[in-house]
Amino acid sequence: MKYLVNFAYLMALILISPKIIYRAVKYGRYRAGWGQRLGRISRKNPNRKSIWIHAVSVGEVNAAKTLVEKFKNSLDDYDIVITATTDTGRDRAEKLYAKDHEVFYFPFDISFVMQRAFQNISPALCILMELELWPNLIAAARKKEIPVVVVNGRISDSSFPRYKMIKPLLKKTFQNVRLFLAQTDEYAQRFIALGGRRDRTVISGNLKYDTAEITDTVAGSEEIAKTLNLGPERLWVAGGTGVGEEKIILDVFKKLRDEKKLAKLKLAIVPRKPERFDEVADLIEKYGFEMVRYSQAKARPIEKNTNKADVILGDTMGDLRKFYSLANIVLVGRSMVPMGGSDMMESTALGKCTMFGPHTFNFKQTVSALLADKGAIEVKDADELFQMMQKCLSDKKYADNIAKKGQDVIRKNQGATKKSCQEIVKLLQRD
Repeated sequence: MKYLVNFAYLMALILISPKIIYRAVKYGRYRAGWGQRLGRISRKNPNRKSIWIHAVSVGEVNAAKTLVEKFKNSLDDYDIVITATTDTGRDRAEKLYAKDHEVFYFPFDISFVMQRAFQNISPALCILMELELWPNLIAAARKKEIPVVVVNGRISDSSFPRYKMIKPLLKKTFQNVRLFLAQTDEYAQRFIALGGRRDRTVISGNLKYDTAEITDTVAGSEEIAKTLNLGPERLWVAGGTGVGEEKIILDVFKKLRDEKKLAKLKLAIVPRKPERFDEVADLIEKYGFEMVRYSQAKARPIEKNTNKADVILGDTMGDLRKFYSLANIVLVGRSMVPMGGSDMMESTALGKCTMFGPHTFNFKQTVSALLADKGAIEVKDADELFQMMQKCLSDKKYADNIAKKGQDVIRKNQGATKKSCQEIVKLLQRD
C-alpha cells in the first residue's frame, strides 16, 4: 500500500510542479521550509513528550486556537508542535502559536519522510484538524503505536462521494484512526461509512464556534480606520473573496451608489489569496472607482492619508477580522461563486449583519444553524444581493436584528473545545 501511495504522490508532484515553480517565481511562495517538508524538524526539547497538531491552512490553524489554549492548561507536561501545509497557514500559525509552541511546515506524506518526521518530533499523540487523513502518517503512527485523532472532523457533500469511490483503498486508513471527533452526527456517520469504528466516533461540535470571539471591538481596527480616514459613512465589507466574485460585488456596489441616499456608501474588498491582490486592484480601477490599497496607506504617515476613496482594497494578510469589525454589513466571500464559502462565524460573532451566497458547502452546518434562527441572510444571485443590501441599508432595525440573532447562534453552539479536550485527555490516560 505504501508503495502505491508514494507512487501516487510522485505523479501528483510531477503534475503540479509547474504551478509550484510559477508561484515560487511570481509570488515568492513555496520557497521556504523545504528541509522541514522533508522531515528535517528540530525541536527545542526533543526529550519532552509532545502533541503534534496538523492544520492544512489558515482556517484549520485558526480552528485549533482554543484547543491549543486548553492543552496549555490541561496537558502542560506536553510540548505542542503545530504544522501547516501552506505558506499562509504556516505564517498564521507562527503568529498565533510561536511564542509558546513550535511551528513547522508539514512534512511530505511520503513513507521515508514521515518516518524521519516521527523520529524528530517524537509525538505521543497526533491530531489532524477537520479531515487530513494522510495514509503514510497514519501508517507510521500505527507502527509506533501512537494514537491519531481527527478533531473538528467533517466530510463535505462534494468530498464524500469521491471518498466512497475509493473506499477499498482508504478503509484501512480510516480504521487506524483512534478517534474521530466529528462536528455533527451527519459527519460522524460518514466517517463510520468509510471505515471508522462506531465506538471510536464522537460528536463534539464545531471548534470554530469557540474561536469566533463574541465582541464589539477588535484590537487594531481603530488603526485601520485612522489609516484609511474612515468617517461616518457606512461600510460594506466583502471578505475572503474568490475569482469571479469581485465583479458581482462591484456591479452591485455601482447600482447602490447610483441611489442618492446611498451615494456615500463605501466598499472594502479583501481577497482570500494574496496573489490576487493586483488582479483585483486592476478590476476596481476598470470600474472607475477611486481606490486605496490598504498596504500603501499603511506605509504612509497617517496625516498624509487624506484620500476619501470609494473602494478600499484590503491587500494585507491577517486583517480581515479588523475590517469586519468596522463594517455595517458583511458579505462572506467565495459564496457567490461555486467555491464552498468562507468562514461566516467571525462576522456574526462581531455582531455584524452578515450575508452570503448559495455556494457554502464547506460550511453546511453553520449555514443551517444561522438560517434556521434568522441570524444571517442567504442571497441566491446578484439581483437578490442588491435587493437585500438595499433593505439592510435602509432599515437599520432589520439589519441590527439579523446581527443580534447571529451572535445568539454563535453562543448557543459553543462548547466543542471542552468536549474535544475531555475526549483527548481520556484517550491519553488510557494509553
